[in-house]
Amino acid sequence: MPRMDSSHTPSRRCLASGATKPQGELVRFIVGLDNDVIPDIAGKLPGRGLWVSARRADIDHACDKNLFSRAAKASVKAPDGLSDMVAHLLRQNCLSLLGLSRKAGQLVNGFEKVKQCLAADEAAVLICASDASDDGRRKLQRLGREIPQIGEFTAKEMSAALGRENVVHAALKDGGLAHRLVKEAQRLSAYETSNASDDG
Repeated sequence: MPRMDSSHTPSRRCLASGATKPQGELVRFIVGLDNDVIPDIAGKLPGRGLWVSARRADIDHACDKNLFSRAAKASVKAPDGLSDMVAHLLRQNCLSLLGLSRKAGQLVNGFEKVKQCLAADEAAVLICASDASDDGRRKLQRLGREIPQIGEFTAKEMSAALGRENVVHAALKDGGLAHRLVKEAQRLSAYETSNASDDG
């Protein structure tokens, strides 16, 4: 997926791999009141952050080797299936941003409306459902070849996020929500790609 220009972000150290990476390439966790490990996808929950690369293998490794307790310097418990929980939350975070964009009037949907938006150079991000027809997707992708394109979500997921029926194509106009969606979609894509790579 093409990248949108972004300003420098703080770096954090992954407690699983030891690598220092931009904050946007990691997932933040905190320790809850019951000493359980809680994913903080938005990075806004109070408490000391424990950072792990947005890779399923690194999160599984941190759980298997009890690295959360070591980093927190306390006995903490990671829930079963934490890496699956993170995958779901990353996905829902992106879909929530789609919903916010619609409410803010920064999103258009429907093939013809998206096509017009792209032709007028008013679109900053193109979203095509993963199960969209090849012909329709190709036509819009050609028009939007200079902007970031997202294709991680099904039409059913997009429809639910936007409260509309049969949403297959959408475009976001330039603004803060578009930039946030691109960054979060990149993190989700990297997470799911790493999962496929780890599975061989």
